Amino acid sequence: MNDDDWEDLRSRCERLDPGSELVTPLSDRPFRIDATDDDRIVVRFADSGEERPLWREQFGIFDDQLEGQATAIDDLQPGVEPYAAVITLSDAYVVEDDAIGRAPEEATGGESPFLVSAADARTPPERVHDDALLLAHVIERLAVDDRSDLESLDTDSLTDYYVLASDVQRGANGVRSTARDELLERLGPDQELHGQFGTVRRTTRERRRPKDDETVLAALDERGIPREWVLGVDPDKLDVVLSVTDLSEDEVYDSSEDVYVQKTGVDEDEKYSRLQGIADRIEDLEDAEGEALRDELDEIEDRLEKALTAG
Repeated sequence: MNDDDWEDLRSRCERLDPGSELVTPLSDRPFRIDATDDDRIVVRFADSGEERPLWREQFGIFDDQLEGQATAIDDLQPGVEPYAAVITLSDAYVVEDDAIGRAPEEATGGESPFLVSAADARTPPERVHDDALLLAHVIERLAVDDRSDLESLDTDSLTDYYVLASDVQRGANGVRSTARDELLERLGPDQELHGQFGTVRRTTRERRRPKDDETVLAALDERGIPREWVLGVDPDKLDVVLSVTDLSEDEVYDSSEDVYVQKTGVDEDEKYSRLQGIADRIEDLEDAEGEALRDELDEIEDRLEKALTAG
């Protein structure tokens, strides 16, 4: 790898948007660029916190290999994977047909397929935090208190309000499920755990499902119970009958129509951009305003603490 290619690669690493990640081509391990130096690019893996230097000399060896022919992604060794992901940031390389190679002289490589934007690289808790912050900002900006306030909103604002509320709910459910699984490891029978904001306990619910048909029918026959008492219509089998006979659907189904709003798309990049704008405005607060805001937050926490203690 000559000096120009190396400096170009370093420059591209340094210009990555804050929060952007790369993923290793085979193992899908996410990592971020921590720093660059004259002889190395330092990366940090998100799944382990491991810091690893990627040496210029090793990039050169990999580049020499690509000079002759493209390298199939499936043939990459684990130690080479991060080198392969980083090198594709440069226009001098291209990924085609599941292989990494040198871009033809008359062409340049496209955007690295192993690059994940800052918006997409966020962890589930980070997404919940960001979506909740955006929703809180929208509620404050639109002064939404009850249904009568929603009726006065323009359609675009109402759509954003609904999408953000849906994303917060979905994200919170995912985070809650993860926390639930961890709590179950810590909770014993009839044990309660107390936090600052509430209490949880281990609860057991019995779920039943019929045994196989042969076992159930044999038990009924043994006690003289008529089989027709428990036999019913199987909707899956009924659909098959409808598809292969002239039986009409309205003869065997009662139909009703439910009307609902379906979220069909989310612009994560736009949400992330708006979030950065909010963060920038907070940073732009004058020292006095920022201090007043922190004092107000401290006061709210104190009131909550007193209320919880009193309860």
